[in-house]
Amino acid sequence: MQYCSFLADIVYGETQPVITPILVNDFTKEIRIVFREGQAMKAHKTTFPITVMIVSGEIDFGIGEERMIFGSGDVVALEPNVIHDLVALEDSIVRLSLHKSDSVTRVNGVLKL
Repeated sequence: MQYCSFLADIVYGETQPVITPILVNDFTKEIRIVFREGQAMKAHKTTFPITVMIVSGEIDFGIGEERMIFGSGDVVALEPNVIHDLVALEDSIVRLSLHKSDSVTRVNGVLKL
């Protein structure tokens, strides 16, 4: 058994979101991304499907040219190769569920775009 809390030991970055692997098993990788208001992840894509859940806060989520506002409890699933970006409209915590073959290193690389 593995146990984690997406709300424990929250750390906010001064200049960019903080990405923390929370739970990794044979099926998935669960990542916590903590945003301060105004912080963003620029447009990017992945070769694997992903699921994004807003644990708390509010995110302006771009999918291609479309923009949507997601709040606490909202979940979006994206197929591979879909360009997307995130901008925090307020301090926010996001759960990113990765395919087991995807990497946390790739997610961290998005912050360098």
